Amino acid sequence: MIPLSNYLILGAILFCISMAGVFINRKNLIILLMCVELMLLAVNMNFIAFSHYLGDTGGQIFVFFILTVAAAEAAIGLAILVVLFRNRRSINVADLDSLKG
Repeated sequence: MIPLSNYLILGAILFCISMAGVFINRKNLIILLMCVELMLLAVNMNFIAFSHYLGDTGGQIFVFFILTVAAAEAAIGLAILVVLFRNRRSINVADLDSLKG
């Protein structure tokens, strides 16, 4: 049996990698979206680990809701990205400052 601390350490490592990806790469919107998805998956892993450790299904139910929101976020984010690319011919974050009203 794998102890709870191993799952929590792995979740923390994944979360730190995704945070580093957000701070290091601020140019490409696709990589930023992937980092946000990785953050959500790290949190989901912690929910599942605590749910299994405590014998409660509440954490697993939260994971289903988080996955649903993450799928909607990815779909809307990619749709906005496609529209942005059609209008600006670039997906760089630096090009978004011209969208200010």
